[in-house]
Amino acid sequence: MDLTTNKNKSSFKFNPFDPEFHANPYPAYQQLRSREPVHQHFLGSWGLTRYADVKAILRHPQIRSDNLPQRLQNKNNYLEHKSQNLNALVQVTSTWLLSLEPPDHTRIRKLVGKAFSPVEIERLRPKVQQIVDDLIDKVQQNGSMDIISDIARPLPVRVISMMLGIPEETQSQVDQWANDLSGILDPLNSLETLVYMDEVVLKFSKSLEKLILEREQAPKRDLISAFIAARDEGDKLNHNELLTTCMLLFGTGEETTVNLIGNGMLALFHHPNQMELLKHEPNLIQSAVEEFARYDSPIQRIARVALEDVEIGNQVIHAGEQLILYLGAANRDPAQFLDADRLDITRTDNYHLAYADGIHYCLGAALAKLEAQVAINTLIQRLPDLQLQTDKLEWRKNIALRGLKSLPVKFNSSQARK
Repeated sequence: MDLTTNKNKSSFKFNPFDPEFHANPYPAYQQLRSREPVHQHFLGSWGLTRYADVKAILRHPQIRSDNLPQRLQNKNNYLEHKSQNLNALVQVTSTWLLSLEPPDHTRIRKLVGKAFSPVEIERLRPKVQQIVDDLIDKVQQNGSMDIISDIARPLPVRVISMMLGIPEETQSQVDQWANDLSGILDPLNSLETLVYMDEVVLKFSKSLEKLILEREQAPKRDLISAFIAARDEGDKLNHNELLTTCMLLFGTGEETTVNLIGNGMLALFHHPNQMELLKHEPNLIQSAVEEFARYDSPIQRIARVALEDVEIGNQVIHAGEQLILYLGAANRDPAQFLDADRLDITRTDNYHLAYADGIHYCLGAALAKLEAQVAINTLIQRLPDLQLQTDKLEWRKNIALRGLKSLPVKFNSSQARK
């Protein structure tokens, strides 16, 4: 449970498993920001909700990423059967960029980051547009669809598969594996879930190993071939890092993009004036997507650990203590954003923290934003009378990531445009 119980102050308690909080966490965030912006959970970790505090911690040199591999390793001690272990998960996460610090983080990020720079990502726009058009073509005559399963989820899988060189016939299986691993950052995963994820990692690794072997024998113009070339140059990228980097792009890159598209479309449905503005001024799509990321952040919280005593908000965080950074709360902080609870797709100087900040700024942010720009603009332009089918929407049960299970919509197929 994530209940705040700071004994030194009148405590505001909240429960992230409460359906009301899960449906809309922002009123609770507002109370935390105003009453206990730096608050201690009953398990000892510290929660930060103000923009300035969160940004400062993200850039602090004596704050490191949460040690997920060690936490997973420790859970081995609690597994019921001796034949079970989480060793594959531990090995994979130990070389993820999310877990690394300099100098290894700097080395791998520099290598992989070349393919994910804004300039390189922009070159993918025509191909992303083609994929989105193909996905809409498949459902256009139906008069209804689920934006999550029909558009938002297959889009990033196809794009990342295209970049890496994943064969089309295996993409559906890769999509399932990526979906299975998307909750890896949720601190409340059960042991059973983690054991299942470990099995998925073994299967995913075996599939990638086969593809890597094929590219070693016959390189192509894709990222896996580029990574292999870098590996063979020396110490730039070892084999395990190559494998886990490919897995990371699917495991974390897919879900955040799905959430950005789904949350963005839902925000437009709930703000029809903004929907109409974007329909008539599609050139606003870049600022609109930035606003969607701020307004209903696809990543709600991330964890960090203090390497030494740090003072934040008149509170000392001791070395070794964990900090929970509520990105969703920081992005609604009125001290940073004018009318923070208002959706404004024309908002400028929108320096949100939806994709973190500092050296661990999300590697795939530019790609996620591009996919959302193309998907959302194309949906509202090609299907101008798009409407929600129901207001009874269900959110995925994940306290780290915020996204819908489904987003059913209807439209007049006779008015659909090509």
